Amino acid sequence: METENFVNFVVESLEDLKAVNTVTVDVRDLTDVMDFLVIASGTSNRHVKSLASHVAVEAKKQSVRPLGSEGESEGEWVLVDFGEVVVHVMLPATRDFYDLERLWTHPKAPG
Repeated sequence: METENFVNFVVESLEDLKAVNTVTVDVRDLTDVMDFLVIASGTSNRHVKSLASHVAVEAKKQSVRPLGSEGESEGEWVLVDFGEVVVHVMLPATRDFYDLERLWTHPKAPG
């Protein structure tokens, strides 16, 4: 599946389970490690875990397997790595604290 189509698929999968404030960040000009971040919030630890699990299960149905995932046991921040697309599902307080959107979109300092 083409990367941009997969990003849309991930967003739709998150929206299926009522993810909150889903954002896509294009990081192709910032790193060679991945192309896009998809960041979403869940309303509870259980919701965060369910969202991340749902994305992984739905992707597998499309023959796209995650390279790995982290954080499932705590459910405050679950990362699902699909290679070119990395999905972060977080509790709102965790998301506010780490502020990945700002981190990955803030212009580099001259130097």
